[in-house]
Amino acid sequence: MSQDETYKTPNDDIQELVAQSDSGARAPKGLPGKLLWGIALAWALFQLWYASPLPFIFDFGVINDSKARAVHLAFAIFLAYTAYPALKSSPRFHIPWHDWLFALGGAFSAAYLVLFEEQLATRAGAPITVDIVVAVAGMLLLLEATRRALGPPLMVVAAVFLIYTFAGPYMPDVIAHKGASLAKAMSHQWLTTEGVFGVALGVSTSFVFLFVLFGALLEKAGAGNYFTQVSFSLLGHMRGGPAKAAVVSSGLSGLISGSSIANVVTTGTFTIPLMKRVGFPGYKAGAVEVAASTNGQLTPPIMGAAAFLMVEYVGISYIEVIQHAILPALISYIALIYIVHLEALKAGMEGLPKPDDGRTLAQKLATWCGIVLGICLLSLGLYYGFGWTKEYLGNASYWLMSIVILLAYVLLVRYAATYPELKMDDPNSEIVSLPETGPTVKSGLYFLLPVFVLVWCLTVERFSPGLSAFWATVFMIAIVLTHKPLKAMFRSGKESFSSGVQTGFCDLLDGLVTGSRNMIGIGVATAAAGVVVGTVTLTGIGLVMTEFVEFISAGNIMLMLLFTAAISLLLGMGLPTTANYIVVSTLMAPVIVTLGAQQGLIVPLIAVHLFVFYFGILADDTPPVGLAAFAAAAIARSDPIRTGVQGFTYDIRTAILPFMFIFNTELLLIGIESIPHLLMTIVTAVIAMLIFAAATQGFWLVKSRWYETLMLLLIAFTLFRPGFWWDEIYPPVVMSPPQQIEQLAAEAPPGGHLMLQAEGMTIDGDMVTKLVKLPLGEGSSGGEKLAEAGLTLGISEEQVVIELVGFGSPAQEAGLDFDWQILGIQQEADRPDKQWMTLPALLLLAGLAMLQLRRRRQQQAL
Repeated sequence: MSQDETYKTPNDDIQELVAQSDSGARAPKGLPGKLLWGIALAWALFQLWYASPLPFIFDFGVINDSKARAVHLAFAIFLAYTAYPALKSSPRFHIPWHDWLFALGGAFSAAYLVLFEEQLATRAGAPITVDIVVAVAGMLLLLEATRRALGPPLMVVAAVFLIYTFAGPYMPDVIAHKGASLAKAMSHQWLTTEGVFGVALGVSTSFVFLFVLFGALLEKAGAGNYFTQVSFSLLGHMRGGPAKAAVVSSGLSGLISGSSIANVVTTGTFTIPLMKRVGFPGYKAGAVEVAASTNGQLTPPIMGAAAFLMVEYVGISYIEVIQHAILPALISYIALIYIVHLEALKAGMEGLPKPDDGRTLAQKLATWCGIVLGICLLSLGLYYGFGWTKEYLGNASYWLMSIVILLAYVLLVRYAATYPELKMDDPNSEIVSLPETGPTVKSGLYFLLPVFVLVWCLTVERFSPGLSAFWATVFMIAIVLTHKPLKAMFRSGKESFSSGVQTGFCDLLDGLVTGSRNMIGIGVATAAAGVVVGTVTLTGIGLVMTEFVEFISAGNIMLMLLFTAAISLLLGMGLPTTANYIVVSTLMAPVIVTLGAQQGLIVPLIAVHLFVFYFGILADDTPPVGLAAFAAAAIARSDPIRTGVQGFTYDIRTAILPFMFIFNTELLLIGIESIPHLLMTIVTAVIAMLIFAAATQGFWLVKSRWYETLMLLLIAFTLFRPGFWWDEIYPPVVMSPPQQIEQLAAEAPPGGHLMLQAEGMTIDGDMVTKLVKLPLGEGSSGGEKLAEAGLTLGISEEQVVIELVGFGSPAQEAGLDFDWQILGIQQEADRPDKQWMTLPALLLLAGLAMLQLRRRRQQQAL
């Protein structure tokens, strides 16, 4: 039996699945293995250098964005060929000579933009034969690297778009274009920043790598085990406790992980067997873990790398992306915990026995209140305490904050050293004891400090995501190197201290290499997805898609959203989340915004991008290709298709959220006007999601009858979209005559806007009518504000015509054009608040609760 054919256990199969999807299944021995390890390490060090301020401090090794993208892709392609075998039958423990050749050729093709930067700059737009040969070779090698790292789907999608570039004249009239020559297409895709080396690869280079590296180091230090144990200690004693612990630990792991499959294996290896022990069938135990792990990618700050892409594509800050994404992610997780609770109630499950610490319920509640209050006071003290230091100390405040953080780290490690190291029990053993909550939480509090540094840099210092991730990663490197030696020192073990130093150094190197190998798939995925973006900009298919989707959906926005969701799910079955998001958002986001405006619905661009992103994530557990479901099924020893189907039924709660926040953007915290408004939005959203979860499970206080399920769905819909019914009673808007436009502009507050109903002819000769949100400029009169916005109007008693639109002005960006006519100005109607609609919904819910409680008492009496 050869080395490549050795016997494998089920656990080996699970690890190989993760390796194949995340870090590469090939593990060569000897010199090739050391070289592969060294290249991955070099990539991590390069990214740290590029993200750091050191090049500018020393004026050495400064790399611009274009060069960095080329180097980033060169590393990714080289490692894709050396770490991922070409076929299942290819060798796993050595690298064939042709893979070395392909790796070097791909790396050279990507680095060509750096090696010959000056020559390429002198012949921009007029490539020579060598340029085209390198571009064609690079494109082919990139597609093959993508196939190896991610499977055929993304390669096929990119190849189809490339074929479309050349075959435009031969396409059906609805999607035909004039086509492009080989030189033009390859120059556009490979030698500029419009295609492969575009925004997506730039985000992977600048932001994503460091966050993935940060997560890998945090996991290597033991944070994943810590989060799992803390969740288990807090929730394991409840009904279905291990399943609830799986949801919470997967959510915490999702904060630092961009991979749902790795999340399944990390937490699921422990939680799935425990779920089976307390009564969950294997397929349901796997499904809970899948649903929790895939939802981890919805959770800020990483969101499967999509958060950073949204910053570039939507044009808003990273903080705003987190703000819009946080509420849907939280209520989705709360609902999943509730679903687990309902499953436990239906099956009559009990939790695991919890050790009695002798405290009463009142004492426990007082302890928790003290902890929460302490965290709030500490947060406020740090925020306001250091707020004034920045004013008086300037840049010296950074040094003061660093000293405080380091001091806190040393004290927390010393505190943790008084408790034993956390060790996982065997989840398959006869007796599994719940760890004590207090010691478990206290044994790893210092793991929260890097996350605090990251959030501090992002929200308080307002650093870029890349620089914030750099400082958090630097701190994480210090923790990986020192936390074991410091613990040994505080425990007075001299031999352990020296071994701790050695172990910390090995953990650091392994963490850096693991982070690099986890980035291979993302690196080639963002590059290959850039082919789609390049095709859109080269051929103009984006405009064609608007007409095509409008034709298919007959202009109905709900049908259009269903069509977009289906495309996202279909592509997501084979594409990683990041690539799926890039492809579908590039094609469909502008279409939804445009067609929504034509129907009088202003859809914020961030809502559309989150819509696409959510359905791309749901594909991770959608049969027949959901890899996360396969990984969970392997651990649970259940049928992967059945596990995936069950996981998708749990994720229905997530699937309805995008439709809700398209029509009610308050769920994305858009348009929130006050603290009471915010609290009302959060409370009603949580209740609505819990009620919807109960409806999909067919069980609330008791098993629901069919009409009760319909009532629960009606209540949930009303709480999610109170405006739907309120608009039928009170019209939401009134249309003012267009001749009042200057008067209304004058009355608008500073930074305000007008909603204009406009009609005109597009560049293709089509007459369209749409609603436009026009941001107003500064000025003392309405005319001045409109002029600052880029509009020059001809106002008469009969009509209001746009005579001139400023180039690059807000009016042009809003979609207005010369010779268009303003039909009216839409204003919000003076009406009672739509939130009043929640009152009858809650009364109906109370009535339904009384019915079910009475039926439950009758059943208990029997």
